[in-house]
Amino acid sequence: MRDATCSAVSRALAEPLFATASRVPAWVLIEQPGPWGRDALLESRLDPATGQALHQRGHATGVRVVLVRRPGRAVPGPRRCFVAHTGRRARWLEEVRVEDPLQLLALDWAGLLQAEPAGFGERVRGSVYLACTNGRHDQCCATWGRPLAQALVGVAGERAWEVSHIGGDRFAGNLVCLPEGVYYGRLGPLEAPRAVALHERGQVDLEHYRGRCCYPPVVQAAEHFLRRVEGLIRLDDLVASWRGHEPGGAVAVRFGGPAGRWLVRLRVTAAPDRLLTCHALQPHRPPAYHLLEVMRLEEHDR
Repeated sequence: MRDATCSAVSRALAEPLFATASRVPAWVLIEQPGPWGRDALLESRLDPATGQALHQRGHATGVRVVLVRRPGRAVPGPRRCFVAHTGRRARWLEEVRVEDPLQLLALDWAGLLQAEPAGFGERVRGSVYLACTNGRHDQCCATWGRPLAQALVGVAGERAWEVSHIGGDRFAGNLVCLPEGVYYGRLGPLEAPRAVALHERGQVDLEHYRGRCCYPPVVQAAEHFLRRVEGLIRLDDLVASWRGHEPGGAVAVRFGGPAGRWLVRLRVTAAPDRLLTCHALQPHRPPAYHLLEVMRLEEHDR
């Protein structure tokens, strides 16, 4: 399988999707039609100095900056940009229209990390759907992402966008739903309508669920195990409230929410070596997660 693409290898190995969402507390999405390079902010029709300034601001504040474009032809007029907070308990999405992306640097980016909407633009009700399609970053994103983006237009209309990079190329086609921060993988045109329909009802498509970007990977793994064991598919059924390490290397994660209170114990090991992207030169050993216990807590348990 040395010459196979990273997504083909991942599928052949039946690599689990869960616990692979990037950790992202807040987002800035900038409409940029036309081609994107491997590093889209610096290699597109966006002015390189502007792209560099936005990259530096995002790096300094912990905000992820990505480019988006509408599937198909560009629509003339001011650029549509979005700012989103993807918190554990709070989430919000606002739309800002600008003539020049440099205008975004005038915003208080620290406000994106706050639970209360920043008031940068118009509040967006509902979700936007981002399909990763940047083939210059990884060929799998184009192969699987572009058909996914077209399918999303059919079910989400103007709320469907192509996005420059969200991580996890080997899980293409990849989808992020904002402001919920939900990641899905291995979605094709046939699976996309169901994933969107469930998301619109506040539910999770567990078959393709990679995790939520508000949690670190080990908490994403615990959430996955708990949802699978207890059949909890509503997005807001669970909120992680505590995480700790136990003697012997186990990790414990506590959840609360409308579904009740739970403790999940799991162990983290390393999976076999593999190339994580089509451009990777060296193999890596991604983490592997093993469920030890799911325990329902009584009200008096701490």
